[in-house]
Amino acid sequence: MSTKILGIDIGSFQICAVIAQHDENGIKIIGIGTEKTQGIRKGVITNIEQAAKSIKNALIEAQRVAGTRYEKVIVSISGAYTKSVDSSGVVNIPNHEIGIKEIERAMQMADHTADIPHEYEKLHVLPYNFKVDGQEHIEDPIGMNGSRLEVQTHIVTVQKSSISNLRKAVNLAGVQLDNIVLSGYASAIATLTKDEKELGAALVDMGGATCNLVVHSGNSIRYNEFLPVGSANITNDLSMALHTPLPKAEEIKLGYGALINKSVDLIELPILGDETKSHEVSLDIISNVIYARAEETLMVLAKMLEDSGYKDSIGAGIILTGGMTKLEGIRDLASAIFDKMPVRIAKPKEMDGLFEILRDPANSCAIGLCLYGAGNFSPYEIDSEKKMRYQGEIASKPKANFRNVFVEEENIQNFGQEVQDPNEKEDSFSDKDFELEIANKSKNKEELANIADISKQEKKPNAFAKFWYSITQLF
Repeated sequence: MSTKILGIDIGSFQICAVIAQHDENGIKIIGIGTEKTQGIRKGVITNIEQAAKSIKNALIEAQRVAGTRYEKVIVSISGAYTKSVDSSGVVNIPNHEIGIKEIERAMQMADHTADIPHEYEKLHVLPYNFKVDGQEHIEDPIGMNGSRLEVQTHIVTVQKSSISNLRKAVNLAGVQLDNIVLSGYASAIATLTKDEKELGAALVDMGGATCNLVVHSGNSIRYNEFLPVGSANITNDLSMALHTPLPKAEEIKLGYGALINKSVDLIELPILGDETKSHEVSLDIISNVIYARAEETLMVLAKMLEDSGYKDSIGAGIILTGGMTKLEGIRDLASAIFDKMPVRIAKPKEMDGLFEILRDPANSCAIGLCLYGAGNFSPYEIDSEKKMRYQGEIASKPKANFRNVFVEEENIQNFGQEVQDPNEKEDSFSDKDFELEIANKSKNKEELANIADISKQEKKPNAFAKFWYSITQLF
């Protein structure tokens, strides 16, 4: 049984929608659509309807290429909205054997005891260290015997208002999402090798309007940070320094995007404000402008890494991805700024059906979202929907009432006047679009039953019950 996965990278510069088919043979890319972003600035949604229209346009193109509908939707969220905390949890093991339920109990304990600001909610709960009866550095405690399990977790939180706006924009585009994933996390999934994850690496996704820094160590994210600067800033710098219109500055960046160019050749540029006139500029001056912005951006990122305290934990060095990494010479500059650490320019991992455009570092996040939907994530995780996920679980567990909307091109202008709450189960789109029913089948009924048991534990206790639960788990 195959599953069609839709990954939507909601960037500040471009929306990229990718449809992948996942089955027992692996994952295959079958469709892609891109659209220039409207209504999002430096990772923040500024106009929900414009953002929704951009998402819908990208989705229409992806579905036209794929020629099929999708069954699972994974959407990215910018690091601009997030804060992170570390938390630990301890539980007793009554039967002295550690299974998925025991790991989930420990992770939920860490979740409950975390100090989260009131205006934030949890996006990812990611364990990075386990202890069994006090023994540290347990890579995977599953199947081990013990009486006490402790877990240390990195918890990524997101502003409630921001994630609500994201859900509304996606919902208004005719999409019912299944998961929201931190964009830097998705890029790490698409680019980091197994060795880099084990040795520790700092992934820097350098996009059009933002940069996201993620430190991956011990098979999990340990740190994430956000910088509201990207390659669009280079375009602005070129426009101002060369007194030329922004479209021409963007063309110059793409055509002559090198950090070092000693050529004295001249190119003719229109003058800003009076494009009937032109002037000549040397390629050396252009490269100096590009170099200055790239250097400043990398220096800020290096300072972030230094301040994180994880610089000594990244034996594999720096992994650069994103559209800005296509600037000629940026790897050497990054190596110099990051104290001669190893630096690699990363493209998305190879997979069947990978369109040539998706080999571009700019699309690492979109590919990572599809991989996440196919089960390629941290060994254990509590996701954005508060569900326990683990590697080896059933790849596709669609909801019984899940309905997917196939977006029709002629409906692109038919946005409602009001934004529908994504938690409301109304039929605003089903009247116009045909529905997709998904059979909830599994070859492994015992595993499905086990997962069902886990989901039953998600009832939220009252304040006294939470307190009593915390006390009893310590003894």
